[in-house]
Amino acid sequence: MTIFDRYIVRQFLATVLFGLITFLLIFVVIDMMERLDDFIDANVPFQIILQYYLAFTPEIIKLMTPVAMLLGALFVVGRLTNQNELPAMKSSGLSLYRFLVPFLVVAVVVSMLSIYFNGWIVPYANQKKAAIERTHLRPSQGMRSTLPLFFQDGRSRLVSINYYEGVRRIGYRVSVEEFADTNATVLRRRYDALQMEWGHPWASEGDSTRDGWILTNGAVREFEGENQRITAFEHLALGRLSISPTDIEKKQRRPDEMNYPDLREFIANQQGAGQDVSRWMVDYHNRIAFPFASVIVVLFGVPFASIKRRSGIAIDFGVCVAVTFIYLGFMKTSQVFGYNGDLNPMLTAWLANIIFLALAVVNLLRVQK
Repeated sequence: MTIFDRYIVRQFLATVLFGLITFLLIFVVIDMMERLDDFIDANVPFQIILQYYLAFTPEIIKLMTPVAMLLGALFVVGRLTNQNELPAMKSSGLSLYRFLVPFLVVAVVVSMLSIYFNGWIVPYANQKKAAIERTHLRPSQGMRSTLPLFFQDGRSRLVSINYYEGVRRIGYRVSVEEFADTNATVLRRRYDALQMEWGHPWASEGDSTRDGWILTNGAVREFEGENQRITAFEHLALGRLSISPTDIEKKQRRPDEMNYPDLREFIANQQGAGQDVSRWMVDYHNRIAFPFASVIVVLFGVPFASIKRRSGIAIDFGVCVAVTFIYLGFMKTSQVFGYNGDLNPMLTAWLANIIFLALAVVNLLRVQK
């Protein structure tokens, strides 16, 4: 890396970082003003509010990275142009293509890092943010916000949970049906309970009920031919099932709370259940496609700002910001067709990148070198 490259990279990264911090503060202040009443009404402690916005930070960074990259390219190139540093570089034999190299290298590296960031860091932060919302901002909806669960435990047991509260690890309105090992159509036993929780909190270390599911306030029906026997219970140790609290919480996460492997597994499960997975497939591919917006805005921004105009950098900034928001708007619009299944999910996610990359290259070729 030459002195020139280090100089450009240092100026570019400093400006991008400044832009990210600025956008982050603006977003946090605006969101806090909107949610202040909710925080006060729910008596949310200050440390929880701090945790909430720390968890919100990765999502803001993900959305604002392309805009910060655009601002960084515009201000660095615009300053070099207005101070006649760029014309001096060109007069010494430096072409615009060579001048663009350090910007593109930084943009590609940021895009690669963003793929990992969007696929693992952001979903984990969204989990923490959603948990705080369910616990403190919407406690009455926290345990009812999830869909009913149905799963098979082994060859002869079916379990249904009407809704599940992940924070306390409690399932509500639970039914467990046990069938004969030799005939899966013969019902032998059925458990119905108001609650199912993971272990007794008062159980001692080593107790068999400490690490297992406990049914609370229910009844068990045992079937023998035409006869049945009903026994009520207050607490009944059901033991370990094939699904743990972690597995249930994993199934209850929204797609934006899942990393790449979890989202792939979720899509496969939904597809196996006969569900339309177009929306989730678009979101999955978009997580990889969106980070490359940083490369595209740099390709737009650098050529625009490299031409010295009487109006200064304001017009360049306005044009490039307009292009950026048109790009984002086009991406959101195309997603609708992908969600409806009218376009291939991968094509939907990459369509905006393909079109605007072609426009950026055409614009680069038209600018005086």
